[in-house]
Amino acid sequence: MTIPTLTTERLLLRPFSAADAGPLQQILSDKVVLRYMPTTEPPDRRRVGRLIEQQLGHWAEHQFGWWAVERRAEPGLIGWCGLTHLPETGQDEVAYLFGRAYWGRGYASEAARASLEFGFAQRDLKQIIGLTHPENVASQNVLKKLGLTFVDQICCFGMTCRRYSIEAEEFEFELGV
Repeated sequence: MTIPTLTTERLLLRPFSAADAGPLQQILSDKVVLRYMPTTEPPDRRRVGRLIEQQLGHWAEHQFGWWAVERRAEPGLIGWCGLTHLPETGQDEVAYLFGRAYWGRGYASEAARASLEFGFAQRDLKQIIGLTHPENVASQNVLKKLGLTFVDQICCFGMTCRRYSIEAEEFEFELGV
């Protein structure tokens, strides 16, 4: 399948390529970036390459997945964002991870909003969830800002997660999108 590229006011969400392995590994080498992830040990380059291949496979199987995220004004990978089907719960999750230098600028909210719009409008998903580590208040605030509401705490990815959810009919689309 052809993975679409999405453009927001400040960001470009584009398909991953093999050339993204080095920049993504650099982002994932920061233990602070990984502190709330299921695996907090930085991956080697080969593992990052497999992660990118798995995401391309996820796109082929589900018609959605993660995008590589760049700033439109200054190309270069700053993180990833997109949708993942979770076999553990049978639900579809919006997820994001950005390099620490790009935190606090609204990029996660902007990219996640585009991902939600894609999922609801282009893939006709009925519900999208968000999962966060219980201590990851910044990520919880992103989900709340987008209209997701807290549902419960579950065990997923081998850790306790706070689950948030939004139904398609609850999502507020941006005008003109």
